[in-house]
Amino acid sequence: MTTHLHSDLDSLLQKLSSDDVFRARLLGDPVAALGSLGIALSPGQIPSQRCLAGKDAIAIDRMAFMSKLDSAAGAIPFFLSGNA
Repeated sequence: MTTHLHSDLDSLLQKLSSDDVFRARLLGDPVAALGSLGIALSPGQIPSQRCLAGKDAIAIDRMAFMSKLDSAAGAIPFFLSGNA
């Protein structure tokens, strides 16, 4: 089960782990940088002080996180309350 959120997150983590220009844009203008990936945030959602983990650390975390998302995706229906 792949969702739009899943692919957005993967794209973001891939860019953060490999693209120095994107990393600089994200620190300077997070709303525009994320918007370029189709991720919409308002300026009020962005912390005033920002820092990023190193590219290697993000690459390792990306693989682990995406693997966990893939393995857990099938269980999501069982976590729904059904009280919509």
